[in-house]
Amino acid sequence: MNIIEPQKDFTALRLNKLCKGVLAMDFGMTSAGESCGVFGIYDLGGGDVAQTIYYGLYALQHRGQESAGIAVTDTAIKNDKVFYHKGLGRVNEVFNAENIATLDGNLGVGHVRYSTAGASVPENSQPLVLAYIKGTLMLAHNGNLVNAPRLRRELAAGGAIFQTTIDTETIAYHIARERVKSRSVQEATVRALKKVQGSYSLVVASPRKLIGARDPWGFRPLVLGKLDNAYIITSETCALETIDAEFIRDVEPGEVITIFQNGRIESNMELALPKEKTARCVFEYIYFCRPDTTFDGMSVTQSRIIAGKLLAKFHPVEADLVVGVPESGNMAAVGYSMASGIPYGIAFTKNTYVGRTFIKPQQSSRMQSVKVKLNVLRDVVKGKRLVMIDDSIVRGTTGNQIVTMLKEAGAAEVHVRVSSPPFCHPCYFGIDIPNREQLIAHNRSVEEICKILGADSLGYLPIECLSEMAGGRPICTACFGGDYPIAPPTEDIRGDYVK
Repeated sequence: MNIIEPQKDFTALRLNKLCKGVLAMDFGMTSAGESCGVFGIYDLGGGDVAQTIYYGLYALQHRGQESAGIAVTDTAIKNDKVFYHKGLGRVNEVFNAENIATLDGNLGVGHVRYSTAGASVPENSQPLVLAYIKGTLMLAHNGNLVNAPRLRRELAAGGAIFQTTIDTETIAYHIARERVKSRSVQEATVRALKKVQGSYSLVVASPRKLIGARDPWGFRPLVLGKLDNAYIITSETCALETIDAEFIRDVEPGEVITIFQNGRIESNMELALPKEKTARCVFEYIYFCRPDTTFDGMSVTQSRIIAGKLLAKFHPVEADLVVGVPESGNMAAVGYSMASGIPYGIAFTKNTYVGRTFIKPQQSSRMQSVKVKLNVLRDVVKGKRLVMIDDSIVRGTTGNQIVTMLKEAGAAEVHVRVSSPPFCHPCYFGIDIPNREQLIAHNRSVEEICKILGADSLGYLPIECLSEMAGGRPICTACFGGDYPIAPPTEDIRGDYVK
């Protein structure tokens, strides 16, 4: 068994080909961090997959900008050798033409990360690559486990030595342990996942199999696709579109899907719950997913347009123009305009080379990013009564700045409308909101929040409208209403008590 990491190279070299599609860079008042994006591919014809993974990760860059990684193996060679490269930074900062060329293999996984559990340090970058008694494993994980601290303590008591502080390593250890007494790696994966609780969309590559798994609640998206002789399991349909792959179907909540070397696909539904108990994260529809993604059969663009129409119904106002905070507020603004009859306009120009503000770990970085990446079009807003649509207000740290910028540019009024309810409760399933004290809506009325923002009025989408955004599918709304589908943890991955 050999695991080889190519020499790290963080020069400014770039791949010759440009990634298709436009990254969904969001500005917004949202200050919630999300988890990660995963991409797994198995080319049954033996072609190298590293460059395809690169493009797939580029399409998923909006899901995390702290680190990126790719691991591959050649299934035609029986030595289980794995080549990998990963590091801190965005996809085009971690990879270049030279290090991509060293990643030879037809089976591989990739990952982009935002740290919701575990620090933003190189050793926490994914995919994880492990050698164990049955060969090698390559794992990439999107989500948070609520029972990870207890599982880590149990493993440590049994002699396990951890190299990271992320949930993914706990899953990997359990798969490795279960593999010793299982007939196959997919059986070991099912057994291991029966021990964990929380959110996970997972891709696992063994020497000659690609496995995808989605938690029983279906918190995070996961889809199956095909490109010529290759099968793909990835976080969002937009990644399939970017590489011209065909969308086959969603991986179902509670499903473990295995792709074999002969092209056979096996589905295991042992982990599944009754469909009415599933709990898709509604924030995927509101904010996380790229607008060109379809999440469990629902177009994210249409979902946001529906939210805007409902906002116009519940919070009408006399105004001259409806504008959206780029990018995820734009489609809701279109919906508000359609329902209200108020013209839709573009009030902001943004520097697309600056990443999403919420992904910056430090508040000082987020505040600086507001001024660096967004400018108001003065000629558009001067003298106008504006309806400004945003997807959410979490911490509210940048909201006042945006309203102030509009008024300083000459807007007569700024009426803020939010295409989600007040964010009142922390999330333990992949949104980086650790405690209530950081939430602007905690212990504040709508009027108090409006005053903090400096807006002329403020209206939120009612919580009962969220199901319509998801096309009637069961969703998790715990961050708004506090009704958690799983009991929240009492401590985080580092052993600190959750407030």
